[in-house]
Amino acid sequence: MKFELRPIGWIRKTKAGTRIVLYKKYQPGLAGVDKKSDLWVLWWFHRNDTPQRRAVLKVHPKGDPASLLTGVFATRSPMRPNLIALSRCKVLSVRKNVIEIDSIDAFPDTPVLDLKP
Repeated sequence: MKFELRPIGWIRKTKAGTRIVLYKKYQPGLAGVDKKSDLWVLWWFHRNDTPQRRAVLKVHPKGDPASLLTGVFATRSPMRPNLIALSRCKVLSVRKNVIEIDSIDAFPDTPVLDLKP
């Protein structure tokens, strides 16, 4: 079985704020998002995508070596077998294919996989 994930857009951060910019072909899917106060954003830990990092199954929570090793499924570690991340964001506005959000714990230019209410 083969799975293929493709981004629907990207996280963009500037001094003016944080935005999710979707590819224009996905703009119709944003109908009604302006009525939501929050969105779950699924994104890809693209900076950790190596076979070695995908093989890590135990980490020190929050990178603190004084913490006990804990399984990645019990943490928010970016080291994971599948590099899917999930963040809850406040919707500030929606204009065309752009959602302005309050913040997100993703780097600029991070690929966005999906959005959920």
